[in-house]
Amino acid sequence: MAFVIFLIPCFVVGTDVAFSCQNAEDFVGASSPGDIIIGGLFAVHSEMLHPEEDPIKPVIQNCAGFEIQVFLQTLAMIHAIETINNSTLLSGVTLGYEIYDTCAEVTKAMASALRFLSKFNSSEDAVEFKCNYSDYIPRVKAVTGASYSEVSMAVSRLLALQLIPQVSPASSAEILSDKIRFPSFFRTIPSDFHQTRAMTHLICESGWNWIGVIATDDDNGRFALESFGVQAMANNVCIAFKEMLPAYLSDSTFHAKVDQAIEKIVKEKRVNVIVVFMRQFHVLKLFKKAIERNVNKIWIASDNWSAAVKISTIPNIRQLGTVVGFGFKNGDISSFQEFLRNLHKKPTENNKFLREYIMLLSVCAHLEYHDFQTCIANQSQDNLLENDGSKPQIWRDDFLNANVEPGFIHSTMLAVYAIAHAIKEQCKDRDCKDPSAFTPWQEMSPSPCTHHLGRRGDCSVPQDRQYNKKLSLKGGPEVRPQEKAPITHPEWSFMIQGQAGKGQECQSCSTEHPPKHLLQAKKVQSTCSQPCSPGQVKKVTESPHTCCYECIYCPENHYSNQTDMDYCYRCNNKTYWAPINSSTCYRKTIYFLAWTDWFAIFLLLLSAFGVVLVLSICVIFTKNLDTPVVKASGGLTVCYIILFSHVLIFLSTVFFIDVPTEFKCKTRQALFGISFTLCISCILIKSLKILLAFSFDPKLQNFLKCMYKPIPTVVACTGIQVIICTFWLIFRTPFVNQNFSIPRAIILECNEGSIVAFGIMLGYIAALAFICFIFAFKGRKLPENYNEAKFITFGMLIYFIAWIVFIPVYATTFGKYLPAVEIIVVLISNYGILCCTFLPKCYIIIYKQETNTKSAFLKMVYTYSSKSAGSVAVSQASLDSKSSSFRATITDLCKTENDSVNGNCHFQVPGQSLIKGKVLPKNAAGSMVRKRVSSI
Repeated sequence: MAFVIFLIPCFVVGTDVAFSCQNAEDFVGASSPGDIIIGGLFAVHSEMLHPEEDPIKPVIQNCAGFEIQVFLQTLAMIHAIETINNSTLLSGVTLGYEIYDTCAEVTKAMASALRFLSKFNSSEDAVEFKCNYSDYIPRVKAVTGASYSEVSMAVSRLLALQLIPQVSPASSAEILSDKIRFPSFFRTIPSDFHQTRAMTHLICESGWNWIGVIATDDDNGRFALESFGVQAMANNVCIAFKEMLPAYLSDSTFHAKVDQAIEKIVKEKRVNVIVVFMRQFHVLKLFKKAIERNVNKIWIASDNWSAAVKISTIPNIRQLGTVVGFGFKNGDISSFQEFLRNLHKKPTENNKFLREYIMLLSVCAHLEYHDFQTCIANQSQDNLLENDGSKPQIWRDDFLNANVEPGFIHSTMLAVYAIAHAIKEQCKDRDCKDPSAFTPWQEMSPSPCTHHLGRRGDCSVPQDRQYNKKLSLKGGPEVRPQEKAPITHPEWSFMIQGQAGKGQECQSCSTEHPPKHLLQAKKVQSTCSQPCSPGQVKKVTESPHTCCYECIYCPENHYSNQTDMDYCYRCNNKTYWAPINSSTCYRKTIYFLAWTDWFAIFLLLLSAFGVVLVLSICVIFTKNLDTPVVKASGGLTVCYIILFSHVLIFLSTVFFIDVPTEFKCKTRQALFGISFTLCISCILIKSLKILLAFSFDPKLQNFLKCMYKPIPTVVACTGIQVIICTFWLIFRTPFVNQNFSIPRAIILECNEGSIVAFGIMLGYIAALAFICFIFAFKGRKLPENYNEAKFITFGMLIYFIAWIVFIPVYATTFGKYLPAVEIIVVLISNYGILCCTFLPKCYIIIYKQETNTKSAFLKMVYTYSSKSAGSVAVSQASLDSKSSSFRATITDLCKTENDSVNGNCHFQVPGQSLIKGKVLPKNAAGSMVRKRVSSI
């Protein structure tokens, strides 16, 4: 390599230049006569030198930098034309060619295009001005080229003046598909749209979303960058930076721009994938600088340089990392390779490119592969002329075959064949040996030739046995796994990846068997932010790029089940829940007061004990049916009714437990309400009777006598509650409700349907209890041993206290234990009334049997009546009205007394001897003090 560095300055004299242009014939790079001439535009040299003189003169400047790959494309065009001439495709008609070097410069390409437009067989190569070029016969019938989209755009606009077909084998800018602006332009490769879409798909599939882009500052680079930007945005790929390099190497800022791009790559450490839309010599300069800075990235190559041998043979190229390139479909080019092996036998008189190559071989023959290639690219034509006679001519056909890029060679030959088949269609009914037989624009007319030069700008050529039975121009980028790629090198090789044909969505593209190196490349991360795991969601930061974000946890009752989600899904709050940072939703647990719950068991035991207690009381009262205590309690019937209602109240608690159903919800409140009303109604009658028996107020006596209707009163009071419950169940019936107030649970409960109806039911019971309390309170000072009124008062107080406490507790309690609150209140109130009503009597019956006799009872009544008679003034009318009741009571008591004989009764008054006498007649009632006794 050191020898090359020393050798090159020795050969370079002044600037690197090609043949100088002295006249129009010198301007042609390669030519061959024929009946029909096809033009060719190729950038055989990489740059056109710009003079330093001032002022600048309108002179076509010299070129420098011999491009082997483009030179091979000119040979492919020549080979295709010679093959067609030697075939029967165009019987009797020969094709000629004129190939020009554009030097990758629009200015020089325009000069070539002007010569194409000149009139056929014109000695002055003049372009005639016409308003109608329909009959105009230009110098060429069609043009193949150019190599770069920027050049093709300029040339196509000029050729469109006469609608001369232009078929490019390499220009891929998407804008060239616009048939309004470029009506005569066609190409044998798909546009950049398909390539950029395949690139974007590869990036998405590999999990990369933070990339850099480097492109040349020309039409091709800008349009490719624009197309890629649109595709990237659609696939959520962010471009971290864009660097534009000058289109020409002669630009004074070129090296500074390259350094700037390298610095940007090094600075952006999170960017590990670089997309490059540049020409081969731009990439060469960039990669050499990147190797010096030890840059190791994944490089995604466009079709311009993905198969460039000059790049794959750069020393230490493996230090750059991995290169993933895109290329287009190619066919069998074995005939062209055979053509190259026999190239040294071809004449060079009319091919300046071939002569220049032969001279370059002579100068650089002693060098190794890469140094030999570098030497060719840097030799000047002046130096070649000086050393032409001193160096032996050495032919190296292996060098040309090693530099073949199959994709471009194939597309160049297809371009020639496309033109040939279009000409064939025109020559069916014409003598095409006459150049004026048809005009160029007729090749594009609506005829069978539109199948070969289509209106969409993509050619389709029939099969030709003499060329390639697999000749095809349809489709897009081709997946070429590494083991099948023909571009290889001992030090480094390209991977070609991606497939996106026309009309095929990028998201559906995939490679069935991706190369091993590509699988390894996919492990490299090139993201602005770390991926958000399931349970997290992306939160956009202050960065303008959507790929830069923070990962935050999904809130409660939200989840994300994929990586990098933009938002969290909401769980169905009614049936599912999710904790913070959850990747799924969980079904809520259903709660209710189950049979197996310890608290429910405790309450059921209390209810069962209450039922047992009621049955025990019932047995005790049945066995002591004829005792004064039982009779004073209203008799066995009343006691049975009250005890039965207590049993129903205890049983109603069962409907508050286990899974709520419509039947349970409707039954529990109605059963409790009616049963409790029945109980309170019977106790109300007892309180009323006690007050009636011991009241000395005549007015009150009359009122109580009117009110005291036991059976109608009980039926009426209970019937009203039945009506309330019936209307409640019909119009606003209770129902089963799912309570979702607890985040992670569903509470099954009974909704009362109408709080108003529920309140009316309880309010009605409370009203009856309050009346009963008032009556019982007035009779609280009755005889000590048989005073039910006092205990009824206590029972009602317990009821009021329990239900007053229940209201706020019930309103503030929620959850599965809400029914338990009502059960507790029901049990407390029921136990309170039951115990206060019956337990004192049971205590007397069992433990104080001496007081449970008729004599003890009469003695107690007499004592109470004596005390009450001295303090109350009773009117004669009142005494008369009550005398019958007094006599009846005394008579009943006397009849049951064992020592009553012949109607005599004995009263023991405290402090006096036993009184004996007969039952007083009615007319004697007014003359004595009446003793009030209870007949209950």
